[in-house]
Amino acid sequence: MGDSVDLTGDGGVVKTVLRHAKADAVSPTEDLPLVDVHYEGILAENGEIFDTTHEDNTVFSFELGKGTVVKAWDIAVRTMKVGEIAKITCRPEYAYGSAGSPPDIPPDATLIFEVELLSCNPRKGSSLGSVSEERARLEELKKQREIAATAKEEEKKKREEAKAAAAARIQAKLESKKSQGKGKGKGK
Repeated sequence: MGDSVDLTGDGGVVKTVLRHAKADAVSPTEDLPLVDVHYEGILAENGEIFDTTHEDNTVFSFELGKGTVVKAWDIAVRTMKVGEIAKITCRPEYAYGSAGSPPDIPPDATLIFEVELLSCNPRKGSSLGSVSEERARLEELKKQREIAATAKEEEKKKREEAKAAAAARIQAKLESKKSQGKGKGKGK
């Protein structure tokens, strides 16, 4: 984890995986071009968050390859799997560039997006299979998120237990040294 990949060969779009998806997770394809993501947009120069779906827990949906998002997203999200979280760093020409930049974002800004791919879906009107298959897919996604949250919580608990154990060892050593010091003085 943490390895950066230059997706454009010119340093224009660099992807760093922050959390890997399960090995059998699906990726966007020609048959599954509609994607749902959570994201946070950050200005590289000062770390300021300029846009996020995390505050109101919304899902952002778009179709890959249609030019409805910044070029970097069309390039990077295509390489992701459902459940993956990636940091996508994009130079201005792969972000908003001089055309169409929102007012609060300088046109020459390098942007960083932390993107979580939630799902890949067929185009509207395509055959999707049954409603029960869609429900099962959504349940699996929910289960994957719960498993990740549980693993994170267990990791946090283990760190806290390790800290407590280390503190107890240090306290025991201090107590041991204190009692040894008292015994030496009495023998003289």
